[in-house]
Amino acid sequence: MFEVQDVRLDPHNRRAWRAGREIRLSRKEFDLLQALIARAGSVVTRDELMRDVWNATFWTSSKTIDVHLGWVRKKLGDDTRQPTLITTIRGRGLRFETGAPHQNSTAVEA
Repeated sequence: MFEVQDVRLDPHNRRAWRAGREIRLSRKEFDLLQALIARAGSVVTRDELMRDVWNATFWTSSKTIDVHLGWVRKKLGDDTRQPTLITTIRGRGLRFETGAPHQNSTAVEA
């Protein structure tokens, strides 16, 4: 079981909750969320996500991750303009935040 902020994920039963309310996720949405929450606080690269979630070492589409990420954020109620759960680290990847982020969703890190 993963619990970060107010999100809880049960990988065994493939169930997710936000603030105690169950969230229905597709198979890929769940896999994407699990790949991020399992490494909460760390940047996960797009290459790692393609490998871990889509079992691909090549890009099937440049928008594959973005589309699924948008659906996950919407279902979790994470504001795409000021996300507090999953932030985009420009040029590096995505990070599931362990607390409220100090920077906006298009943060740049050295």
